[in-house]
Amino acid sequence: MNVERAELLAKKEELESRINKIRQDLATRLSADFAEQATELENRDVLLEIARVTEEDLELINKKLQ
Repeated sequence: MNVERAELLAKKEELESRINKIRQDLATRLSADFAEQATELENRDVLLEIARVTEEDLELINKKLQ
């Protein structure tokens, strides 16, 4: 296995781990407190954007690995 492929596989593993953590965070229930819910919803928007970018990066790596 060459160095570039090993680096791509390591990056792929890192991105997959990040996506799994984001999915776990998104699966949690919202707080009963309305003010806290507002903050949590803002955080979810950020997490969704991070997930989108991460999945794009993962797709690029998968293409390079093929």
